[in-house]
Amino acid sequence: MDPKAKRTALRGITYGLYIVGTKDETSVNGFAGNFLTQTSFAPPLVALAAKAGSRSQQQIAESGVFSVNVLETGQKDMVTAFFKALEPEGNTLAGYEFYTEETGCPIFKDALSFFECKVVDKIEKGDHFIYVGEVINAGVHREGDPLTMKETGFYYGG
Repeated sequence: MDPKAKRTALRGITYGLYIVGTKDETSVNGFAGNFLTQTSFAPPLVALAAKAGSRSQQQIAESGVFSVNVLETGQKDMVTAFFKALEPEGNTLAGYEFYTEETGCPIFKDALSFFECKVVDKIEKGDHFIYVGEVINAGVHREGDPLTMKETGFYYGG
């Protein structure tokens, strides 16, 4: 297989870019995620991939829950802040205010919308683990167009 062709083809998959909230018994966390898709209407299910061995992946494995914050076009600076390890300061992560609801995972006030999931299945293969989450709560802060990977100029696939 031609590595360049593989990379180009896989980067043709269109992605959103989200902040995924996680937690464990002592702390909360968030990471910039883009391997996410809805997989079922009834019940509402999504599949999320988290990098194997990362703090966030370990928190999802331990807690069995996660949140997904849908960002608005133009929020590149916000999502960029979540590409590195973070520690909460009160009710902020990377300077962005959050609150919690059903799962206890961060929900960011600056996001367009959010949903919270409980893990109902997992696949531990490759360099990312896939978590199937049932959507158990959702909310909308405001209307707008979602942020995409293409808009940011970032590449993750391939």
